[in-house]
Amino acid sequence: MLIFFVAQSFVIPSGSMKRTQLIGDFLFAKKFSYGIPIPHLPWLEIPLLPDFNGNGHLIEGPRPQRKDIVIFRYPVNPKIHYVKRCVAVGGDELLYTDKRLMIHFHEGDDYIKANYPEEKIVSINDKLWVVNPYMDHFPGIQYVPEGLNIFEMMLHYYANNKEIDMSPVHVPELDAPAYEVGIKTVNAFYKKVEEDHYYMIGDNRDNSNDSRFWGSVPYRLIVGKPWVTYMSLEHRTYEQVLKGDEYGGGKDHARLEHVCKNIDIASKECEKLWNNQRFTVRWGRVGRNIESLEREQPIE
Repeated sequence: MLIFFVAQSFVIPSGSMKRTQLIGDFLFAKKFSYGIPIPHLPWLEIPLLPDFNGNGHLIEGPRPQRKDIVIFRYPVNPKIHYVKRCVAVGGDELLYTDKRLMIHFHEGDDYIKANYPEEKIVSINDKLWVVNPYMDHFPGIQYVPEGLNIFEMMLHYYANNKEIDMSPVHVPELDAPAYEVGIKTVNAFYKKVEEDHYYMIGDNRDNSNDSRFWGSVPYRLIVGKPWVTYMSLEHRTYEQVLKGDEYGGGKDHARLEHVCKNIDIASKECEKLWNNQRFTVRWGRVGRNIESLEREQPIE
């Protein structure tokens, strides 16, 4: 019964939340943080009860708040769980450029001026926007591309008629490079979040498959909140951290450079050093509460 209603174990499978949460972090999640979700049979992910309320929850509860790290079902395939940070809620507007996420909170300009310092606020289209509003609070949020960054990838997707969630726009007031994509000039991507939906973006912002591609997450897919890291194991192969998957995802040259120091990361010597420390436990992360861990300098 505990796994259905109270706590459930999850493992971080990708690098989209690095450096806040790492591949190989094993988490307990509180499943009652946002109400009680419909219980599913583990591994098969078959719902055990009908969705009586039509919102994915047996008991409706509080909604995710901005800044929360949230566990939810992937909108494209609800049998898969994702872990991301909620950056915006229903009614919020987002502008995304390379290395900058700007948000106009739906509470309005007075709310923004009361809650954010002047140096983080810009005025665009007669509205106030907060630039990278969460980076000062959470040291793990970073823009460190491993190859093509997400903004470039979104431009590439748009140019090739692949689906993305944010709309390409040109905002003359915005201090950002402009790109000619077909017959359109683009210097940002825009989104207004739907009501009772939540915009989820990975802290590893240049290496994250998230709402920027597949859209906002409705409340019915919200599962819970990460609670504590009960184990953290470095299990990746040398090939995984050097090359990533077929799309380059999961590549982690920064970690290889940390382990191999001044040795060429593409060398046999580096591969040997990596294999010597593979399957080690990251003791500094074990038993740590997520809410305290995410506010400290990342422990790897």
